[in-house]
Amino acid sequence: MTSLSKNARVAGLLYILSSAVGFVRLGYIPKALIVHGNATATANNIAAHESLFRLGMVSELLAAVLWLFVPLALYRLLKEVDQGVAVLMVILGGLMVTPLFFVNAANDAGALLFARGGNFLSIFDKPQRDAFAMLFLRLHHQVDLANEIFWGLWLLPFGLLVYRSRFLPRVLGVWLMIACFAWLALSISGLLFPGHEDKIFVITQPVVLGEVAVMLWLVIMGAKEKPLAAAA
Repeated sequence: MTSLSKNARVAGLLYILSSAVGFVRLGYIPKALIVHGNATATANNIAAHESLFRLGMVSELLAAVLWLFVPLALYRLLKEVDQGVAVLMVILGGLMVTPLFFVNAANDAGALLFARGGNFLSIFDKPQRDAFAMLFLRLHHQVDLANEIFWGLWLLPFGLLVYRSRFLPRVLGVWLMIACFAWLALSISGLLFPGHEDKIFVITQPVVLGEVAVMLWLVIMGAKEKPLAAAA
């Protein structure tokens, strides 16, 4: 295995691992515990499955820590293509994204506190606590929508580097750059037109799955060793 392919596979493994860990909170927990439009049912679910909800909180934090290393691993793979663009990829994809995941841990902690109740929350009755729990979950979603701006923007330099690298398929680079605008559409629709968010989500899924294709290619195929001078 060449050093280039080794770097590609390490980056792909980190990409898959962090995404899989993060899916617990971002994908599984909302479907398992959150009942849209029903604060009482949602709070009851969280209280009844507190360990699962806490697991979601931990998974989001762990995914955030793991994600820090994904852009760095990709930087190591792609820096020889264009170091300036690679640095931009790391800033947008790592430094801007990770802090917002940690902010959202506070929103989940607030939702859990109100769902459980407690002595110092006895001033609020049950419907009020349920409403506050749902409020913190909604805030979590709003922070995710804001973060989707960076989930999209980092794919533009990433896709450009892949396209120009010549040791990864150009079609993957194009797919990543298109996925950038899909994430931006999801963010903007959720913030400005929340009634259309679900529809935009369905439409953009085939484009967003470009990231999955890149992960699998990096892990399975690695990178084709080709001197940059020859590629240029």
